[in-house]
Amino acid sequence: MVLHNPNNWHWVDKNCVEWSKTYFKEKLVGTTASDSTSTATITSLNSLTGDVDVNQRKGKVISLFDVKIVVDFEGKVGDEEVKGTISVPEVAYDTEEDEYVFDISITGETREKMPMRAFVRDHLVPLLRTKLAAFGPDLIEVHGKDIQHPVTENKSVFTASNQTAKPITRPSTSSSSSSSAQKSSSAAYNTTTLRLDPVFNTSAAELYTTFLDPGRVSAWTRSPPVKFAPEKGGEYALFGGNVSGKFLELVENKSIEMSWRLKDWKPEHFANLKIVFDQGQGETKAVVTWKGVPVGQEDVTKHNFEEYYVKSIKMTFGFGAVL
Repeated sequence: MVLHNPNNWHWVDKNCVEWSKTYFKEKLVGTTASDSTSTATITSLNSLTGDVDVNQRKGKVISLFDVKIVVDFEGKVGDEEVKGTISVPEVAYDTEEDEYVFDISITGETREKMPMRAFVRDHLVPLLRTKLAAFGPDLIEVHGKDIQHPVTENKSVFTASNQTAKPITRPSTSSSSSSSAQKSSSAAYNTTTLRLDPVFNTSAAELYTTFLDPGRVSAWTRSPPVKFAPEKGGEYALFGGNVSGKFLELVENKSIEMSWRLKDWKPEHFANLKIVFDQGQGETKAVVTWKGVPVGQEDVTKHNFEEYYVKSIKMTFGFGAVL
């Protein structure tokens, strides 16, 4: 793979879905649990659907993935031969090991086969849980180096320090290696204006509610907000505090205006973010405009909004094809 990315500064993406299918076949198939009366073995990877990407920018590698996995199993409970499937609806970058959900289905289930469900849950699922939790670190270990120049080729001290830091598997809009001098600086940025026009297959009223209802916000951000007061002057902090600001103006079903910043911007610097909901025939365009984005932060600002707002909302609520 040839890289044209001096100092590992720009955003680089690598799609790893096919590799992930091979990975889970190797790691999950053959997993076996048994006791004195029962046994069960994963026999095949039935399906894997979703997104798996490894990304890097400013020398820092992250993984973003959200997949559904279905595996087949066979076993015996007493003298009864049993087959079935185990579905894991969400294996995601932000799913903790104890948060995986396992849906167990028995083929042609009868009273004699029913004990297999409890056996799989109590004995086979814990083994799968451990293997699923290893996926994120293994993904970065294998593919992180493919999307970076070696650290010895970097002339930028900033990106080199990021590159040698421990890779992360959760989304980060901040830079952990910023100097204390940078953090305390109050010097003004050179800024620019950005615009996006994503389209959602829903009404303006539904989309407006999706951006402001705390329950919906928790769903598409995949975690409860640190702060969230959807009223004029109310503060918000999302994604663990990586995005924060205040609501400046709310026009019901029409528009949302807010101050908006990423965590690694200089203290007290906020852009102005306005989202206007343009209702069409069965769909709504969200006209998203930032004023005051620091020069050099255009790509990360757009990418993060497209990935963690637009794509996540579409995936969570089914508001159209995922971009």
